[in-house]
Amino acid sequence: MTPHRFHMLLALTDGDRHGQGIMQAVLDETQGRIRLWPAMLYRNLDQLCEAGLVTERPARQTSIAGSPRFFRITAKGRRVCTAEAERLAAVVATARFKGLLRKI
Repeated sequence: MTPHRFHMLLALTDGDRHGQGIMQAVLDETQGRIRLWPAMLYRNLDQLCEAGLVTERPARQTSIAGSPRFFRITAKGRRVCTAEAERLAAVVATARFKGLLRKI
């Protein structure tokens, strides 16, 4: 899984978010190391939806044109995100064992 997609799923574990909310959460959670641009965000969200990891929440009825699209992580998406987090934790544990990272 790409870092971008992992962080998008991770951002959705807190609850439903619209595209801008996902972009901001990823930016905040990575201390600015990962920046999602709208075209990249929505292309990846569409692919995550196709894979069954994310679903688009039905739009609320508003009179505002261009209402934001909201997304929700699925149960499958949560399992995939958890598996990736566990994989990354194992990598960090190995790096600590080899003296590359400080032990906490």
